Amino acid sequence: METKKRKRIPYGNTNFEKIRTENYVYIDKTQYIELLEQENNDNLFLTRPRKFGKSLFFSMLSNYYDINQADKFEQLFGDLYIGKHPTPKHNTYMVLNLDFSGLDTTSEEAFAVSLSGKMQDNIRGFLNRYAYLLPEGDIYSKQIDIEQPGVASLRKAFNATEAANKKLYIIIDEYDHFANDFIAQGTYMGDSVYKHVIRANGIIRDFYETLKEGSETVIDRVILTGITPIMLDDITSGFNIANNLSLKKRYNEMLGFTQEEVNTLMKETGIDLSTTNVNIELLYNGYLFHADGEHKVYNPTMMLYLLDIISNDETIENIIDDNLKMDYGRLQQLVNHEENRAQLLQIAEDNRIDSDIIHRFSIDKLQDNEYFTSLLFYLGLLTIDKDQEGVTYLKIPNYSIRTIYWDYILRIIKDCNKGVTINYQQQREAVKMLAFKNDPQPYLDYVSQKILSRLSNRDLKKFDEKYIKIILMCGLFQSNMYLPITEMEVEQGYMDIYLQRSSRFPNIPYEWVWEIKYVKKGEVKDGESAVLKKKRAKARTQLQKYRSSYLFAGRTDVRYLSVIFIGKNKYEIEEM
Repeated sequence: METKKRKRIPYGNTNFEKIRTENYVYIDKTQYIELLEQENNDNLFLTRPRKFGKSLFFSMLSNYYDINQADKFEQLFGDLYIGKHPTPKHNTYMVLNLDFSGLDTTSEEAFAVSLSGKMQDNIRGFLNRYAYLLPEGDIYSKQIDIEQPGVASLRKAFNATEAANKKLYIIIDEYDHFANDFIAQGTYMGDSVYKHVIRANGIIRDFYETLKEGSETVIDRVILTGITPIMLDDITSGFNIANNLSLKKRYNEMLGFTQEEVNTLMKETGIDLSTTNVNIELLYNGYLFHADGEHKVYNPTMMLYLLDIISNDETIENIIDDNLKMDYGRLQQLVNHEENRAQLLQIAEDNRIDSDIIHRFSIDKLQDNEYFTSLLFYLGLLTIDKDQEGVTYLKIPNYSIRTIYWDYILRIIKDCNKGVTINYQQQREAVKMLAFKNDPQPYLDYVSQKILSRLSNRDLKKFDEKYIKIILMCGLFQSNMYLPITEMEVEQGYMDIYLQRSSRFPNIPYEWVWEIKYVKKGEVKDGESAVLKKKRAKARTQLQKYRSSYLFAGRTDVRYLSVIFIGKNKYEIEEM
């Protein structure tokens, strides 16, 4: 019997045709084509976090509707849902794909030149692709440069489509990419340029007004995608985007992978995760875009990133794709605002927050907590947990995203406390002593002396057990020796810190459970106090409960440690 050929993993590949013709695994999302066509409004808008499969989905739409791809329909879609249930509109459009990433945002003038050039290049490419339908295609191309350069060149695409007696399907990817760049540049620069190019008579307003003109003649459908709804208020009068699908229950699983789809990935690629000691649900699952969504979904890029490493027999150096962490660097400017920093710290400490999700907002609102929290949701740093009694609860979706919070908090601590420096080599050596010599003291000394003791008095006002845990988790995670998990639930409660050995270091002899307590310096006199005794007793009781839980039943490779910090520069430890 012939063995089934394993499919390739499409990590970093957003070209639908290539994936379908070169033996890559493809998770069928084509049933949503049918759903999108049934929407009452032909102008559609969708947000999802970065690296969540938007570009591949739009590439699939392009191939489905493009008249040029008609002869490949069976090859590309035949065995998929939509191939078995095709809609009448498949391969009937001239498709114009626009991508607003990669524009020059260093100044207003540079942005205008960059956008105009990119628009003209896109229209030229469009005219070349459909040249066989356009007897006067060369004339249209010349007119782009002479008569209607820049955004106005879009009208030449309208004229060409009308001359071919066809309709136009416009797909706009990364519609807000440049707006996010402006935000990342800081308040003065970013706000100023943003307002000039989008509001009043700016070039972006011109673009959407031109798009609106075309919708009255040759444009049949427009779909936009991006990360946030940050520009919707500002472009609405230029182009009426009436149907925002982002938080609709029926589209909860349109992007991302359900558990069933992840199982399909494993089967098609022949990968057995049980041999890797990697908890993929903990790392990458947990996203909900509607409280009543049927399934939580995995971050698809992160899932494919892991599978790509495993399929190449490589060691898992990092559980998070560095490209994803770099993308979230855009948030740095926003957390410079004191109220936003406090909000971020609260979320990192509690792993959740109750807040409504704002459906549309402008750059002016981002300093307000409610809008800032909504931005975190759209960025994928928060997701919907549940709706209860009229209140929406958001939470950090998974472990991978939680580590990004730890990274931010560490940056904030360094920025606000000039005496704090991170010696990564010393930190790693200290964690190594914990991992291979079973000695926690070097790492606790490092955190106590290099970070906690140097915090400003302002930071000490919010100093508590949760704050200490976050700082401890940062260094433990960065070492890559452990997979540190905070607030992990067992039947006897929530463990403060559980240090699970990393799959990279299976020879680490022991895992650890730490219970963290904090006592103010003024509450301890001559090394003793009733408060300190009470904390010790409570830590012992909690550790004993965790030890007797089902998770650790019969295990001899787990050690249990009580760590009580006294003020900002002392601590005591006790191992059960």
